[in-house]
Amino acid sequence: MAVIGTDYVPVRPKLYPKSRDSLTVDSKFWKSFKAQRTEQQIAAVSSIHFSPVSPYDFAVTSSTRVTIYNGKTREVKKNISRFSDVAYSGAYRGDGQLIVAGGESGLIQVFDATSRTVLRQLKGHKRAVHWVRYSLEDRLHVLSAGDDNSVRWWDVASQSQLFKMEQHTDYVRCGASSPSSEYTWATGSYDHTVRLWDVRAAKCVLQLKQESPLEDVIFFPSGGLVATAGGNTVNIWDVVGGGKLLYSLANHQKTVTKLCFTSPDIAGAPSPRLVSASLDGHVRMFELEKFKVTHAAKYNSGSILSMDISPACTTLVVGMSNGVLAIRDRRKFAEQEDLTAPALPASGGAETGTELMGMEPLKPPPKRPLNPNSHRYFLRGRTEKASESDHFYAREKKINLTRYDVFLRKFRYRDALTTALRTSDPKVVVAVMEELVARKGLVRALTNLDNMNLVSLMSFLSKQAMFPKYARLLIPVTLRVLDMYEGTFKSIPAINRPIAWLKERVTQEVQLLVALQVLQGTLEPLRQTATLS
Repeated sequence: MAVIGTDYVPVRPKLYPKSRDSLTVDSKFWKSFKAQRTEQQIAAVSSIHFSPVSPYDFAVTSSTRVTIYNGKTREVKKNISRFSDVAYSGAYRGDGQLIVAGGESGLIQVFDATSRTVLRQLKGHKRAVHWVRYSLEDRLHVLSAGDDNSVRWWDVASQSQLFKMEQHTDYVRCGASSPSSEYTWATGSYDHTVRLWDVRAAKCVLQLKQESPLEDVIFFPSGGLVATAGGNTVNIWDVVGGGKLLYSLANHQKTVTKLCFTSPDIAGAPSPRLVSASLDGHVRMFELEKFKVTHAAKYNSGSILSMDISPACTTLVVGMSNGVLAIRDRRKFAEQEDLTAPALPASGGAETGTELMGMEPLKPPPKRPLNPNSHRYFLRGRTEKASESDHFYAREKKINLTRYDVFLRKFRYRDALTTALRTSDPKVVVAVMEELVARKGLVRALTNLDNMNLVSLMSFLSKQAMFPKYARLLIPVTLRVLDMYEGTFKSIPAINRPIAWLKERVTQEVQLLVALQVLQGTLEPLRQTATLS
């Protein structure tokens, strides 16, 4: 309790034990991606692909063009619009020099990423080509998948089709190249199957069956596992062990549209993570041991159709169905510079830096004698430090009172309470209420509140009264306020919402207590049986 008078002690919020930091290494890493900019494309963003080489430019496919963004400035670098219809799957070659893209007409085109020149055109698909890729290492061949249910292997230099595989029975919309073998590919189809191909033999070597149409497929960095996305489920398959299903992850509410991996051995990043994006607007990160979700991010701009992460894990780009392109950059931490200068050798036998250079050491300037007629004479001793035998008298520090402290000092309890409520800090409000209780002035402060302050008080009580550290004080205050203003609530429309919140919180607490009592009744016979035995 504060002492009223000249020795007034300001109200100090009560210190509570600090809660454990809930942010994991993954959360801290992914929260460092800040929303830098949002671009509006012409139509839905169907594909995003980063260049494998620095500065990691990225190609965004939307409508009838492929837009290249600068990897450093995130600005538009070039627009490739050499398409007669909708373009799909703009992707870089392994050296970042070429871009290959499919189209609605079935034509596949290869462009120079620098000059935008059309270098090759691959003709053969009868319907739209939604996916086409270069191998990670092979720079002379591409694999394409189309809505004509076929998968085709092309020789880019001669613009010729080497062979065609037609085992799929529905649209083929996704695929991936194995990082462990440039001859192994996987494709996913709307016929609910994933097929692994050996392009040397031009045949399917393994088939995986999923319950939903396939939207994306990706190899793990080791090449021994495959992740597939179909419906709202992500399945993990062991392709080395004959296609055994290891895990089925159903963490999304809507169709999963894109999968990717973070690069390993990135400074400040956790170990590699599987990242999934869905039409529900969520991006989720999975660890690769038990495949538990380590972090999730929500995009409110729309349903996510495409996503990719730069090889350096510094940029996360997400494309929406409404044409919004969200670019997030990871916050860069500046390295601390060592500003400590090396110590010079001590005098007395050792040479100083000026002596090593053949110069005489600088002598300190002689002190000028103090003249009683100068201003400096009256300032003498101000910089002297006190010795141990001196008596030290500290100047009294001025206490800066907050507004609620000023009102408490003047016994204006109602104004002190309303001022504390405006801070929106529960610790401050509870500290002021405890001070008012100690002064026996809390009822006086709660009396005759105007409508605005009454709504503010009820909003605070409805949000904070159920917290255990505040409940002992705030629950009796809530009951007193409800008794005092019961007849005036109907005339204040704005107070309906806080009252509804309070009712909902009380209902939840009652349901929790009932559930705990049921659990206690279930455990009690077991405890007694264990005691008797």
